[in-house]
Amino acid sequence: MKIGILGGGQLGRMFIQEALKYDDAFYTLDPAEDCPCANISHHTKGDFNDYQSVIDFGKDKEVLTIEIEHINADALEYLEKQGVNVIPKSSVVKMIQQKILQKEFYKKNHIPTPDFQVIQNKSEVDFPLPFVQKLNTGGYDGKGVQIIRTKEDLGNLWDAPSVLETLVDIDKELSIIIAKNQRGEVAAFPVTEMVADPKLNLLDFNICPSELTEEVQKQIAEIAALFIEKVDSAGLFAIELLLDKEGKVWVNETAPRLHNSGHQSQEGNRNSQFEQFYRVLRNLPLANTEATGYSGMLNLVGEQGFSGKVEYEGLEEVLKDSKTFVHLYGKTETKPGRKMGHINVVAHTKKELMDKLIAIKSMVKVKSINEKVK
Repeated sequence: MKIGILGGGQLGRMFIQEALKYDDAFYTLDPAEDCPCANISHHTKGDFNDYQSVIDFGKDKEVLTIEIEHINADALEYLEKQGVNVIPKSSVVKMIQQKILQKEFYKKNHIPTPDFQVIQNKSEVDFPLPFVQKLNTGGYDGKGVQIIRTKEDLGNLWDAPSVLETLVDIDKELSIIIAKNQRGEVAAFPVTEMVADPKLNLLDFNICPSELTEEVQKQIAEIAALFIEKVDSAGLFAIELLLDKEGKVWVNETAPRLHNSGHQSQEGNRNSQFEQFYRVLRNLPLANTEATGYSGMLNLVGEQGFSGKVEYEGLEEVLKDSKTFVHLYGKTETKPGRKMGHINVVAHTKKELMDKLIAIKSMVKVKSINEKVK
């Protein structure tokens, strides 16, 4: 089968690496000639935001999907009408691309999400402090999101269409990845807990299983089931959740694709999110998602002050541990905050897991040869 992917980044790379054990041909469209997928797929250099480029790329594919949501969804809609099997549906991609439409989807379908106001410009703000401003489009990996706490902070408001959202008093940040194939079968991975880097606003650690009460687990299961029913599309979806200090679960946002919060599933679950996504695209029976013990993931991101040809410090030491697994993304150039890879860890206890993740974080550094020469 010819499977086309809009985007050639690390998510596509890890998906193809997993799916190459099956007999399919994988095609990618990405503006970078040396993107992570370039050397393991039939790669086309092109703009996945350009209407005609997406149509030309996708018209002969039996299945067309995404590994980044910032693509031309109008072209996906056209291809659907021409009979191309687009997963997830273009309507879902359009809804999730725009924070305003995404929030209105939650509200319409009674999916718990923090109170919000939609604005087109900053003169329309009429919302109680403190709040979170999320730009309607273009936000990614922590960009396009800011917290407005005080009247003085109001001067920092972006003058653009946005969602203003009540600031939740967060106890834990959680994620659940749920899949649905075209047969209507649904399967969810165990809930993971995300620990963010406060400086970069990027995921730092992701740990599984999360330690939650039965009541909280019940809320999450109900949210996931309601979302997958109302979205009415095959696909793999990562629902990011906020647990407040009173035990209430809120949906933060959803990604209609493979997700950073599912990386630990590569070694920590019976099957990974990448195996599951392949089965979704091929409409095969969904995989067993059971956790096999404690597992966690640490992002490898470029150190501040280092740009240029990448050099990894400490990886050799990490590789001595048989319960530690390195995944690099094939990016030759590093810059501050850029995701370059991740490390998964498996353990018998949560303490063992956290001790290893913390030790690895201090041991491994993503720097550059260029900077070191200087």
